[in-house]
Amino acid sequence: MASSLPLVLVPGLLCSARLYGPQLAALWPYGQVAVADHRSDADMAAIAARILKDAPARFALAGLSMGGYIAFAMLRLAPERIARLALLDTSARPDTPEQSAGRHTQIAMAQDGRFDEIPDLSIPRFLHRNRQQDERLTAIVRQMAQETGPEAFVRQLNAILSRPDSRPLLASIHCPTLVLVGDGDLATPPELNKEIADGISGSKYVVVPDCGHLSTLEKPEAVNAAMAEWLGG
Repeated sequence: MASSLPLVLVPGLLCSARLYGPQLAALWPYGQVAVADHRSDADMAAIAARILKDAPARFALAGLSMGGYIAFAMLRLAPERIARLALLDTSARPDTPEQSAGRHTQIAMAQDGRFDEIPDLSIPRFLHRNRQQDERLTAIVRQMAQETGPEAFVRQLNAILSRPDSRPLLASIHCPTLVLVGDGDLATPPELNKEIADGISGSKYVVVPDCGHLSTLEKPEAVNAAMAEWLGG
C-alpha cells in the first residue's frame, strides 16, 4: 500500500455524500476521506475555490459526473495540489444546446415549485435500465435530491451551464489518473469517458459492466477495486 494520502470525493448533480457511501469504508485504509459540499455556489470556479480552501495541502481527488466538472475546475486553479485524479462517469465537453435547454427547463421547474418531480425525471438517466425499479437505489436518489434541495439544485445547474470546455486541459494532466464509466451510462456515455482517458497520458480506463451513471452506488465492488488500485499504486 502506498503512503497515506487524503482523498476528497466530489458528488454529482443532485447528489449528496450518500453517493460515496459504499466507498468510505473501502477507501479509508488509504488515508483520510472527505466528501466535498458543492451546494453553495452558482459558478464552477467558485465551487472549486471553496473546496480547495477546505482541502488538505495535497490530496487525491475523485469526482463523479458534475464532480468531474468540478475536478477539472480545481485542476485549473491548483494542479500542484492534486496528487491523484479519478474521473467517474463524466465528460470533458461543455453542454450541447439540447443539454443546456434541458437544464433551463429543470431550473424553471425547481423555481416553480416542481422540484419533487426532478428525481423521477433523473432516475432513467442515473440508473442502468435494469435497475430503474430497484427500490433501494431509487430511494437513495430521492433522498439525495431532498438533501440537495431546490435552491442548491438551481445553483448547481447554473454552475454546470457556466463551465468551459475541458478537453484542452487534458494534455496538461500528469498525475496518476483513473477514468471509469458504467457501460450503460446514458448521461455521460462511455465514448465521452474514453475521450478523457485518451487525452490524459498514462491514464487507466475502466468500463464497469451492467452499470449506469451512478457507478459508485450501482456497482460498488468494481468501483472500490478500481479506486483502491488507483490509490495504492
